[in-house]
Amino acid sequence: MCLRPEQVIISHSLRKLIRKQQFQVTMDRAFSDVIRLCAQTRAIDPGTWINPDMQAAYYELHRLGYAHSVEVWNEDRLVGGLYGVALGQFFFGESMFSLQSNTSKIAFVFLCRQLQRWNFQLIDCQMPTEHLFSLGATEMPRAQFQTLLRSYTDKEPRVGRWSLEPDLPLP
Repeated sequence: MCLRPEQVIISHSLRKLIRKQQFQVTMDRAFSDVIRLCAQTRAIDPGTWINPDMQAAYYELHRLGYAHSVEVWNEDRLVGGLYGVALGQFFFGESMFSLQSNTSKIAFVFLCRQLQRWNFQLIDCQMPTEHLFSLGATEMPRAQFQTLLRSYTDKEPRVGRWSLEPDLPLP
């Protein structure tokens, strides 16, 4: 399940919500909170993979500048977000959460816009879900994915703390 950042689908209602500017979007401002909330929102699933050992591994990747988060705020409250790992021009989305309607979608749209600006080529969305299909993600044959993986992860990485560029246009 993959998406090229420039191919993200933004529904009319989501575009309208983003343009209201009711929410603030940041990157790498609350990484540990995003992981904690992703784990909590999956607590109803007894097989959650975001256990303490996985969280510790992501915290270390974040410290090293490879794991990143996108946060959506309603005033001073974190209400949505996602996190993942960047290697070369490839972003591996790991998990997302939403405490208010559409806030994980807002995080994803802003991630796509910023990754497009930075010339990232592909987002690995991993699991096929209706949520990701609605945003434009498509399934990809394994052989094609492996070819792109080798090609895009060999590129110069964008390591370090990320932030949204101030002139990033709203959708």
